[in-house]
Amino acid sequence: MNYTEKMSNFLLVILAGMAPWAASAQIRITQDVMPGGTRPLLVSMSGFTGEAAQVIQFDLFVQGFAFTNAEAAQYQLTGSNTENLQGRAMDRVADKSLVAKAYSGASLRRQAHTFVDDFLQSLSRMGLGNSKIAYRALAGQNGEIWVADFDGFGSTQVTKDNAFVTSPTWVPHKTALYYTSYKMGNPSIFHHDLLTGARTAFARYGGSSLSPAVSPDGSRVAMILSKDGWPDLYVGSTSGGEVKRLTRSREDESGPCWSPDGKWICFAAKVNERRSLCKISAEGGEIQRIPTSGVLNPTEPDWSPDGKWIVFTAMMGGFEICVVPASGGQVTQLVAGEDPSWGPNSRTVVFTRRQGSSRSLSLLDVPTKQVKDVSRIPGNSNSQPSWAK
Repeated sequence: MNYTEKMSNFLLVILAGMAPWAASAQIRITQDVMPGGTRPLLVSMSGFTGEAAQVIQFDLFVQGFAFTNAEAAQYQLTGSNTENLQGRAMDRVADKSLVAKAYSGASLRRQAHTFVDDFLQSLSRMGLGNSKIAYRALAGQNGEIWVADFDGFGSTQVTKDNAFVTSPTWVPHKTALYYTSYKMGNPSIFHHDLLTGARTAFARYGGSSLSPAVSPDGSRVAMILSKDGWPDLYVGSTSGGEVKRLTRSREDESGPCWSPDGKWICFAAKVNERRSLCKISAEGGEIQRIPTSGVLNPTEPDWSPDGKWIVFTAMMGGFEICVVPASGGQVTQLVAGEDPSWGPNSRTVVFTRRQGSSRSLSLLDVPTKQVKDVSRIPGNSNSQPSWAK
């Protein structure tokens, strides 16, 4: 059995549960995000124990809730999980029942995620319980790509290239990734179907092929290619064929990402030796600068699914996760870290946090600045997370 067949069988077992998620991921329920300084919503919990209680606490904390006693909480969650989970949610201030359900037919952990998602949906918000992340884990001098649930559960190795592999990014609404691998020498961009295990070389040119980013409709890929001499921004169809060069610069471009409507590509560029955020029409045209008042050297941008914000890394001695309105303006500094990627709810961000020589993944609730490590993921050198949308 060859490598592709082995990976196909392995990933089919681990990732079979992703298919229903992929079909439903197009439903987006969002709420305005005001970065930083927002007080968490107070919630109490009783009756849940063990893993169910841990899942509920984790999911709500990274989505802007804080736990208190029943008398002080606006929302009261009660229930039990002797075998299957029974869950109830009450808005104490409005004296209104929000959720009252019995869950079965899945693991207790999955039932707890679903209960939280149902509670959030009752508040006209989108839950994260079924979402996935991809990330890079260092193995010796090389890196390999892994996937996991957003809370780190069920981490599964995708690549075994024994080479430098980097920059995973999801195909929207599908269980597939693009990433860059040095397996064939020069860095090349690969497409990898996680359900079948099949992968193909998508962009392999002389020089470097880096930083793939898939358009929201899944039809095009933006990338940084140096095939014509300098690292410039290109865009090509996912079906193959010729790529279109969008920039012509003697200074590096990096980190492309798409606007949710697919009309714009944001990227980091050097202008007069200083790095700036810029955008350009996906069809080509004039480069427009996105002002980031208050910080220097912005890089690694990611556009929120609701189109309102761009999160990025600012390099100012250390690395800081920051957010700016999509049109540019005053920047809000959030937390020390790098490699930010928006969750599908347009308020939670996964990022890389450095602790000495180690790197770990963490989740940030942008409005409240609450941070929680994704401690279920093993190892101490994980980075470059990408959140499936």
